[in-house]
Amino acid sequence: MKQGLTPCSAPRVDRALGANTHRRACLIGGCAALASLAACSAGRGAGPAAPALSPALQPSPQGSSALHRELQALVGEHPGAWGQLCTLALRDGQVVHRSHHGRRFIHPTDRAQDLPVTPSSLFRVASISKLVVSVAVMRLVDQGRLDVDADVGDVLGWRLRHPDFAQQPITLRLLMSHRSGLSDAGFYVWGPDVALRDVLHPAGALYRGGLSWRRQRAPGSWFNYVNLNWGVVGTVMERATGERFDQLMQRLVLQPLGLRGGFLPSALSRDELQDLATLYRRRRLEGEREIWEPEGPWWPQVDDHRASRPAAPLGLDRYVPGSNATVFSPQGGLRISSDDLGVLMQMLLNGGRHRGQSLLSDNAMRLLSTEQWRYEPQAPNGDTLDEAMVSWALGPQRFTDRNRGPGLGDRLVEGGGFSGWGHLGDAYGLLGTFALDPVRRNGLIVLLGSPSRSPYGPKLGWTSLAPDEGRVLTALWTSVVGR
Repeated sequence: MKQGLTPCSAPRVDRALGANTHRRACLIGGCAALASLAACSAGRGAGPAAPALSPALQPSPQGSSALHRELQALVGEHPGAWGQLCTLALRDGQVVHRSHHGRRFIHPTDRAQDLPVTPSSLFRVASISKLVVSVAVMRLVDQGRLDVDADVGDVLGWRLRHPDFAQQPITLRLLMSHRSGLSDAGFYVWGPDVALRDVLHPAGALYRGGLSWRRQRAPGSWFNYVNLNWGVVGTVMERATGERFDQLMQRLVLQPLGLRGGFLPSALSRDELQDLATLYRRRRLEGEREIWEPEGPWWPQVDDHRASRPAAPLGLDRYVPGSNATVFSPQGGLRISSDDLGVLMQMLLNGGRHRGQSLLSDNAMRLLSTEQWRYEPQAPNGDTLDEAMVSWALGPQRFTDRNRGPGLGDRLVEGGGFSGWGHLGDAYGLLGTFALDPVRRNGLIVLLGSPSRSPYGPKLGWTSLAPDEGRVLTALWTSVVGR
């Protein structure tokens, strides 16, 4: 797959890993210079109306025209600009702001052929996908099809064990809280002709001495953010139902909520492909080196399908559900709009209910959001990536509003005040945040796409977040949510 600049990896790498190196070493260059977004006055700033916006997401009359202008200033052709930005904010369960800026398609030579970002624009939302998959798992738990504490080998039909701790069963609880002992060192996506058993079982042709396991860390004892966990989760889902992962996600989550998009680009409708945003980076080449070029061309990183319809993965017609769901990228491959993420968030804020119907039981909501792991600095029990990850639930990250110094902590807004759960995403030139506070029923959604400079530094003094991401979240919080 052609990727342009190496997509980031590690939770802020397809916080969704995109490749196999830590994101801060992925890209070359400085950070975008932005004016502070924190001081915004009242008013309204919404993007163009979606042709078929869910009634649940009709914007309230509150908002901030100053905020809208500040956000709009982040996108464009100027050095440091982003190609796309979508935001949505909820207060007390109601939408108080949404905006859509930039271009979902950037023509290499003719600006007249560019296409704007709209409320219908679909983005590859990286690791936010994991949270959506978690909702599907909880639905299967509600149906009695899955048990988060059962040995997943009993579902897979083959024994899944850590090579150093062969008596320890691997469960969905361990996989979804990143404590399974698996590793991305051997990669985490394979084609339809590969079975996960070949990669993870000692008798498999691709086992390679247990390369996909983190050695000397017993399952349950150590947190290590790993994309491969979700390839296994997706495969378990397939095996339990007999359905292909992408189709299962449609049935369990997208269709019941009336959401567009999906996990398989070749299965998107014509209208969905028209709305699909291409993610870019601006760079130049020096030999085989790719270097940030803030005024250079926009190079597609993923979802550049204007010339032709995306092809299905080679061999998909022979794929056997339950053999290898990594084909569909459950760790980061969902294409969805920011407005539709808002519909999902409202369902979660409403205790698993959507338009009067129960999508998740109270028990499933508790399972989904209850803390499974917390970092213990006095006796380290996980890799926190600059303390960006200090608490985890059954799929979602828990945001604890923690900051212990410049560039450290999981704090989402400057000055603090927002805690809850959700997920971050980072891959192929997209930074994403999906964060909700179930106590106050507030929520923040940000999709920043297509940077023209490295988005990762210098760090802010109050968080490990990428600077622009932190500034946008703070602007939403101070302008329309936390005031």
